[in-house]
Amino acid sequence: MSLARRWSVLAALAVLSTACGSAPEATSSSEVVADTALLSAEAVAIAQFGLVPVEMSPWRDAWHVPAHIALDPATTQPMGSIVEGRVLAVRVFPGDRVKAGQILAEIHSHEVMDAREGLVAARAAATSADSTATVASAAAGRADRLLAARAISSAEAERARAARVAAVAARESAHAALERATALIEHLIGPATPAGVDEHAALIRAPFDGLITGRTAQPGQVVLVGQPLVTIAREGRLGVLLHLPEEAVASVAIGVPVRLSVPAYPNRTFTARVQRVAPVVDSLSRSLQVWAAIDGEGQSLLRAEMTSDAQLLGGRGDRTLTVPAAALQIMEGDTVVVRASTVGDGLLLEARPVRAGRRTSEQVEILSGVGIGDTVLATGAALGKAEILKRRAGGEGGHDH
Repeated sequence: MSLARRWSVLAALAVLSTACGSAPEATSSSEVVADTALLSAEAVAIAQFGLVPVEMSPWRDAWHVPAHIALDPATTQPMGSIVEGRVLAVRVFPGDRVKAGQILAEIHSHEVMDAREGLVAARAAATSADSTATVASAAAGRADRLLAARAISSAEAERARAARVAAVAARESAHAALERATALIEHLIGPATPAGVDEHAALIRAPFDGLITGRTAQPGQVVLVGQPLVTIAREGRLGVLLHLPEEAVASVAIGVPVRLSVPAYPNRTFTARVQRVAPVVDSLSRSLQVWAAIDGEGQSLLRAEMTSDAQLLGGRGDRTLTVPAAALQIMEGDTVVVRASTVGDGLLLEARPVRAGRRTSEQVEILSGVGIGDTVLATGAALGKAEILKRRAGGEGGHDH
C-alpha cells in the first residue's frame, strides 16, 4: 500500500473510532460478541459502506483481465524480401491503404539481372527447339512417303521417326524451361516493369487489398531473402487478445462474449466474441491465450495495440449462494466476510469465517458461514475488517464504551 493510501485509511479509521463513541445506548456491552465492531450512525455515514444481501443466484463465470487490441493474425502478413540486395525504395508507410498488386518496395539485386538473362536464353532455346522439331517432323514425313514408294529402307525411315521424337521432346523441354524463366521474372517483378523503375530491381507487391501496419526497411539498407520489409493486414479484422488464468479454462469456449473498454472511449463499452482458444496453457505464466473478434462499431473506432480492460463472461449455470468478490477478506489467515446488522441508528459489524467455493473477478460462491437473508459489506469491507481487528487487538470485546 502506498504511503498516501495508508495515511488515508488511518485517517478514516481514526474518524470511525471517534464516531463510535456515540453508539446507541440501547445496546449493552454484554450483547456484543468477539470479532465485532459497533459503529454509530455518524461513523456509518463517514465510511459510506456498501451493503449487499447474501442470495441465491445463477452462477456465471466472469473473468476481468487486462488485454490489448490486436489485428487478426490470420489476416496479417509480413512482407519479406524475395531476393538478396539493396533497398532502393519503400513506397508505403503505416496507415496507407493499398490495392492488390501495388508496389510496396524496390530492391536492386543481381538475381533479377540473372533472371532476365535466363529468360532471353530460354526464349532462344525454345525458338531453336521449335525449328528443329519442325525440320525433324518434315523429314520423318518424307521418309514415310519414300518408304511407301520403296525408295528407302525401313531402317532409314525408323531413324527419321526417332529423330522427330527426340526433336519434339527437346521442344517440350525447352518450352518448360521458358515457362520457368517467365514465372521467375513474374515472381521478381510482376507482370511487367513499370516505367521509371530500375530494370534490375525486384518489386515487392501487395498480395491483397489492405492496410499497411508496419515498415521495418529503409532505402539503402542491404537485406537478405526473407528479411521483413513491411506488414500488411486486411481491414476490418480487429480483435482483443486476452491472457486468462488457468482457473478460467472451464469458462472459455468459441462464441463466449467479451466486454471491453479502452481509455480513448471511457464512457463506452465494446463487445467481442471468442474465436480462438490456445490448445495449451503457458508453462511459465500458467495463462491461456484467447483471441476474440470485435463486433460492430468497435471495428472502426478502435486501433490495434490499444490497451483494454476486458471481461469474459461464461455461460449461466446452477443457482448457488454468492457474495461480491470485494466482500471476501483475509483476516489473520481466515477467510471472512463482514456481516452487517442494524442496531438502532448504527451498524454492528461481525467478521464471519466462511468457506468459499468458485471464484471470479466479480463474485464468490459461499459454501458455509453465512446464509440467505444475511447482509454483508461489499464496498468498504476492508475498512470494516480493519476496525474489527483494531478492537480485537485492544481486547475490548468489539466496542469502545
